[in-house]
Amino acid sequence: MIELADIRRAAERLRGHILDTPCVESRTLSELTGCQIWLKFENLQFTASFKERGACNKLATLAEAPDPPAGVIAMSAGNHAQGVAYHAQRLGFRAVIVMPRFTPGVKVERTRGFGAEVVLHGDTLDEARAHALGLAQDQGLAFVHPYDDDAVIAGQGTVALEMFQAVPDLQTVVVSVGGGGLIGGMAAALKALSPTIEVIGVQALRFPTMYNAVKHTHLPVGQSSIAEGIAVGTPGERTRRLVERWVDDIELVDEGDIEQAIVMLLEIEKTLVEGAGAAGLAALLKHPERFRGRKVGLVLCGGNIDPLLLAAIIERGMVRAGRLARVRVSARDVPGSLARITATVASAGANITEVHHQRAFTMLAAQNVEIELVIQTRNRAHIDAVLQALHQDGFQAQQL
Repeated sequence: MIELADIRRAAERLRGHILDTPCVESRTLSELTGCQIWLKFENLQFTASFKERGACNKLATLAEAPDPPAGVIAMSAGNHAQGVAYHAQRLGFRAVIVMPRFTPGVKVERTRGFGAEVVLHGDTLDEARAHALGLAQDQGLAFVHPYDDDAVIAGQGTVALEMFQAVPDLQTVVVSVGGGGLIGGMAAALKALSPTIEVIGVQALRFPTMYNAVKHTHLPVGQSSIAEGIAVGTPGERTRRLVERWVDDIELVDEGDIEQAIVMLLEIEKTLVEGAGAAGLAALLKHPERFRGRKVGLVLCGGNIDPLLLAAIIERGMVRAGRLARVRVSARDVPGSLARITATVASAGANITEVHHQRAFTMLAAQNVEIELVIQTRNRAHIDAVLQALHQDGFQAQQL
């Protein structure tokens, strides 16, 4: 089991090779959640993820060995892959990365861009891991586990050293949990530096594997999550022991919570995070009473997200916030009806982005038409104002 001394040695090894990322207060998020929030921007690392730390520390220890391997191999859904590929290229190692087939294309291409040989295999990390272990045996490559490795865990734990140096009076640190490398290393460091600090893990409700392991529950595990970076089927053995010893609790958040947190960080902090990176804020939004009044540190652990997924999350976030709405209006099917409807919506201050006439698939009289509008609004109260304006002008209208 790693200790603070291991993490400090890792920090020395990483000096000059990774970024000491900013850890700054978010006044707006603090006001919204009722606690004082400090954000650790690990999404600003060169490969946009904390995973660089563990990968670099592991590869550096391999390079220091008397008989270093000719190459390394790893399995990853993306962030660990990029970290291994980038630092293998820097240190002169051949790198082979096995990635599940569902991995977002942006992560695959970035990994290839760092000179790694990418092998797409399996639908889960466990299937990718089994294939990677076989290739390691066949080709004599050193396997670099994404989380269940002491050198990797120690590297990830350096995040805690930087946070503690920046804000030594933090009361709670909230960390997303997949395989457990980040929270395991951070908790070991934080509890040694300040035994009273509270360390809270966050998992996606669809992948509560560490939660099940340490709480001895049997919550079902899903097939996918927008937080694919923490969608891990099997937590590590080393990391599980660290979590059991040092982590105070684990919270679960659902997909909608994570989506909301991604949009809030983008709008308020002007920073892009992936699902795993937003899980900590999602927990604060879902359980505000637990953190109210406390000085809380959040790790924005990664920023690699597929652009199409991000676009969908933003649009869904606008719907939830009442800034995008779908409205059905019933009207006489005569010239000028649509013009009157659009004029009414415009006078109410909303913008129409889509219009669809429905004549055949409706129970209205043959002389009538249903018109579905997608409108941009300011908030939910504005939607109600638009509907009221349509009613006052003689139209039947409802939000869908």
